[in-house]
Amino acid sequence: MDDMSPVFDAVSRYFALLSDPTRLRILHAVCGGERSVTDIVSMTGGTQTNISRHLNQMHERGALARRKDGSHVYYRVADEALVVMCREVCQRVAHAQEGRAVPPEKLQTIMNEFT
Repeated sequence: MDDMSPVFDAVSRYFALLSDPTRLRILHAVCGGERSVTDIVSMTGGTQTNISRHLNQMHERGALARRKDGSHVYYRVADEALVVMCREVCQRVAHAQEGRAVPPEKLQTIMNEFT
């Protein structure tokens, strides 16, 4: 085992956060500011149970921060590096798909999503 193995393992877990479309939708929902769980569920189109499970995973891994206010829970981005990476990848993918059957308005939406 080389000295970089623990680092590579940690990086792999970090990137795994971005490997699920639901978690990307959640990140998009909160990248503009703090949101309640109810708002995130509404914005992502997921079920309360599924979104809550992903929110907990993202919080446990340090991607999101949360606070409670009475019976409401609010989430916000804790790791801005994830937003930067998502923005860059979305722009790259959108650019690569320009020559395909993706409508121009959809490309613009994708490119602006993580700003």
